[in-house]
Amino acid sequence: MNRIDDFRLELGASSEWGMALALFAMMLAVALNLRLSSFSFLASNPKPFIVGVVGQLIILPLLTLALCFVLKPAPSVALGMILVASCPGGNVSNMLVLLARGNIALSVSLTASSSVVAALITPFAILFWSNLYPPTSDLLEQIDFNSAFFLLQTITILALPLAIGMLINHHKPGLADRLRRPASILGGSLLLLIIVVALIRYWCEFLSLGIALLSLVAIHNGLAFLSGYSLARLSSLRAVDRRAITFEVGIQNSGLAIVILLTQLAGLGGAAAVAGLWGTWHIVAGLVLVILFRLFKRL
Repeated sequence: MNRIDDFRLELGASSEWGMALALFAMMLAVALNLRLSSFSFLASNPKPFIVGVVGQLIILPLLTLALCFVLKPAPSVALGMILVASCPGGNVSNMLVLLARGNIALSVSLTASSSVVAALITPFAILFWSNLYPPTSDLLEQIDFNSAFFLLQTITILALPLAIGMLINHHKPGLADRLRRPASILGGSLLLLIIVVALIRYWCEFLSLGIALLSLVAIHNGLAFLSGYSLARLSSLRAVDRRAITFEVGIQNSGLAIVILLTQLAGLGGAAAVAGLWGTWHIVAGLVLVILFRLFKRL
């Protein structure tokens, strides 16, 4: 393996526990927002939802896999690309859809739905797509990766807080309202703290890795936005729906990717750099798209 694959992001057992707690709090905050009404669109207008799901779960990972075969990045970098592509959409997409004057109800519904689906699909998707690219499959073998343990632990830390949050929201909506903000703040603060610690400890390594990978992340993210928009366009969806799906496919939950990476995948440096860069770049690219959508109303 080359230098980037040899690099490990090691923050210690306490940070791993902090990451797990951050992920638990983040998923709990999402679940505390979920009600049956969040999924009512499935009965009235399922087409945009189906298009969005196909874009997120099939088209983006396929494009990512194709990009890996074409560009042949280092195995850990390819793993980071696949990991990000396998994660659900991020809440940032809702804000960008609102700014772009897209269908905010569809965006919120897709984000909520993908977060629920992620509890079961994401771990399997990571393994499935990683094993289709030989260098990442070999890399997982070299780090003595335990697939069964990974599936069990990841599904638990994703599904358990979702189940708890949805039960609280269903039976005790008042309590859900009081817990929602603290859970969101706790998860976000812990994640930010651990990222800052990692940046301080590995600043020189991140700087050298980040500059080399920025163009790759930009291409990958650009394809994600383009695939979401193109799929929605080919499906003859309204402009407001196209904008929502564009952001839902192009904005991925890179925070979840970082947590999974540090707690389950040995903190591989190339993958960490990809996930971290994606989390910054997709907001920059998303704001550029907001401007374009507002300038060209027919897009």
